Amino acid sequence: MESMVSLFGGRYNQKKVLITGHTGFKGSWLSYWLQNLGAQVTGYSLSLPTTPSHFELIRPKIDSYEGDIRDYKSFLKVVTATNPDIIFHLAAQPLVRHSYLFPLETFSTNVLGTANVLEAARYCSNLKAIINVTSDKCYENSEHNLAFKETDAMGGHDPYSASKGCAELVAASFRKSFYGDKLLMASVRAGNVIGGGDWATDRLIPDIVKATIESKSVEIRYPKATRPWQHVLEPLSGYLSVGQKLLEDDQTASDAWNFGPNDGEALSVDAVLKIGKSIWPAISYTILSQEGIPHEANFLRLNCSKANTNLEWYPVWNTHQAITKTFEWYKAFYFDQHLLTHDDLTNYISDAITAKLLWTQ
Repeated sequence: MESMVSLFGGRYNQKKVLITGHTGFKGSWLSYWLQNLGAQVTGYSLSLPTTPSHFELIRPKIDSYEGDIRDYKSFLKVVTATNPDIIFHLAAQPLVRHSYLFPLETFSTNVLGTANVLEAARYCSNLKAIINVTSDKCYENSEHNLAFKETDAMGGHDPYSASKGCAELVAASFRKSFYGDKLLMASVRAGNVIGGGDWATDRLIPDIVKATIESKSVEIRYPKATRPWQHVLEPLSGYLSVGQKLLEDDQTASDAWNFGPNDGEALSVDAVLKIGKSIWPAISYTILSQEGIPHEANFLRLNCSKANTNLEWYPVWNTHQAITKTFEWYKAFYFDQHLLTHDDLTNYISDAITAKLLWTQ
């Protein structure tokens, strides 16, 4: 494939981009993509979150700083020295079960940490745009079997979900109180993101892969829980599309955005397991008793009509393709010692070009 710098209207070429949480799963994929878009990328994050680490494996050519977003002075020093054109804020405590064990860490990272990023951003003279990444779990979920719209109420049962709802309120407050039309900010929300290079605990596919490699049976807590599974490149193409609009000073993009699969593609955990087993027959699983297991929402789906209409953003790969690509990435890594990250990215872009999506033109 030819150079990627023309994607997203060429807006990222030679732009200074700061990513918080760049060593994490989504952050590492975003760092790699932005590098290929010609951006000058700086990352600010805690040390590598897992071993193996996708970030360490792909080694994107960026400036990397180690630090905690709860440390305001440390972050302010880096962000003002970098003086980026755009910030992608991904740093977070991202796990529901971890939030039950460490609620204060979760709230301080996801709420105060977000406030620190947004406050430090006020002192960057070059900054034009912020992409604040939260989660589909930011919505108050009453299990009403309807897809959430961007205008639905914020909330959350567990500390993680509640912290993401709070982070959205913090972002809205900064937008109204301090930014106006001088600094544009969008909040972006995505469902359960999958793809190669994720080794976090208490995530379905990484847990399946780790158990299978160790010839163990993976323990499943919520087989009927339904989620909008999507490949990591899907929400990232959405985030980059919104970022393009903000860099073009499109005031209407300074808002909240959902990114998820097409209607009817949300799948249960049980369905994901069956697809995985068809690709990797060695997969084995055991359904746990529900007694004493912390609450997690059974149903969660996003309405993405706003992104479809206003950004002309649509998914490239369906859910079955996303799951297949993910298991194939891990199989190539463990059995062939080969990274499919670049292959997945180029194939994704090629399929998006074939679909004539706006961000490829």
